Amino acid sequence: MTEAFPIVDPSTGAAFTEVGMADAGEVDAAVRRAVRAQEGWAALAPADRARLLRRFAAVVDAHVEELAALEVRNSGHPIASARWEAGHVRDVLEYYAGAPERLIGSQIPVAGGIDVTFHEPLGVVGVIVPWNFPMTIAAWGFAPALAAGNAVILKPAEWTPLTALRLAGLALEAGLPDGLLQTVPGRGAEAGEALVRHPDVAKVVFTGSTGTGSRVMALAAEQVKPVTLELGGKSANVVFADADLDAAAAAAPGAVFDNAGQDCCARSRLLVERSVLDAFLERLEPAVAAWRVGDPRGEDVQMGPLVSAAHRDRVASFVDGSTPVAFRGSAPSGAGFWFAPAVLLPDRPDDRVLREEIFGPVVAVQAFDGEAEAVRLANDTRYGLSGSIWTRDLGRGIRVSRAVRSGALSVNSNSSVRYTTPFGGMKRSGIGRELGPDAPLAFTAVKNVFYATGEAPA
Repeated sequence: MTEAFPIVDPSTGAAFTEVGMADAGEVDAAVRRAVRAQEGWAALAPADRARLLRRFAAVVDAHVEELAALEVRNSGHPIASARWEAGHVRDVLEYYAGAPERLIGSQIPVAGGIDVTFHEPLGVVGVIVPWNFPMTIAAWGFAPALAAGNAVILKPAEWTPLTALRLAGLALEAGLPDGLLQTVPGRGAEAGEALVRHPDVAKVVFTGSTGTGSRVMALAAEQVKPVTLELGGKSANVVFADADLDAAAAAAPGAVFDNAGQDCCARSRLLVERSVLDAFLERLEPAVAAWRVGDPRGEDVQMGPLVSAAHRDRVASFVDGSTPVAFRGSAPSGAGFWFAPAVLLPDRPDDRVLREEIFGPVVAVQAFDGEAEAVRLANDTRYGLSGSIWTRDLGRGIRVSRAVRSGALSVNSNSSVRYTTPFGGMKRSGIGRELGPDAPLAFTAVKNVFYATGEAPA
């Protein structure tokens, strides 16, 4: 290990442990172990792979409280959210445990023989995980990849490696082969780049910033290596005048303040039809004031601290007095990386709060007049990951959802992600899709085989 990296509790600002950062040599050793493990894993009968994945899910289920407590301390997630996240890992594993026996090819009619296709595992997959949802995003990568017969190496963010390390340990406890699922904590510039560039890593899955995603894509292109990228977002929450304003206003804080706004899907642009703007803000203000920010160990807490002092300073730069503030929530003072939720009223279309991904509990409100302007404003961003549309008009909901250039939209809801449905972005929010029934196919190569049958007997 090149260095010992301090792991900090965001709610106190104090380091409580250290984790060694892997260098390129340690990444290479991990890949070599993974290559050996993958050969045996792919040779297992599909039913046996499915059984081991179900056992892995059961072991995770038995450790939900442990994993949740780790996430609270390492990432500052509220305990209720962290408990859900650990359960989500279990559910994702259970869902993809059904895939090994269902990865079926095709028989294609041809002349002179028969033609069939096979879905072959790629080999070793690198999954580079961000710091905002360390457990869940790791599972989105490793569960379908393992189901398809691959080995996986996780590279967590250096700030938040603890749950990724523990999940690799739980895989061993469940009986998965040694080396099949490994975690290599390290810095992106060293361990991350070594993983992407390694000739025996067949694919890379990356979630993080658009800038870093571009770098990953460029490095992978050196070896014509496929990537799945889930990158930044600047999603719109569109509220039409005919919407249930009470429901939309009650849901709006969670759409952007959940996980302290550290979410690529955060609806950080709130677009409200001008005729109901004042009425909506009157409903939104008490909802923001009621948003409970505090010690993430509290069962009723809805939002904890930001992940680091540096990130808190960056978020604060968007609430520096240059953009009018409509109102704010509250947050603890003192030790910890706390930040009070903020609702801004930008008066310039080029205001950076409307253009840049804030990744914090800050939402910018814009008024619009009519459906066409709502669509134009929603699409007025380089990103296209998620978003919501609030209306009682079914036809409008369909028209607007088809017109908005985002990969995952909800009508009369703020939900972005279900493990049973595909998830991913458009434009600079990334390429490829995760989750859903077809996710294991993204970790396979289609092999086509023609069998000549010879001349038919006379």
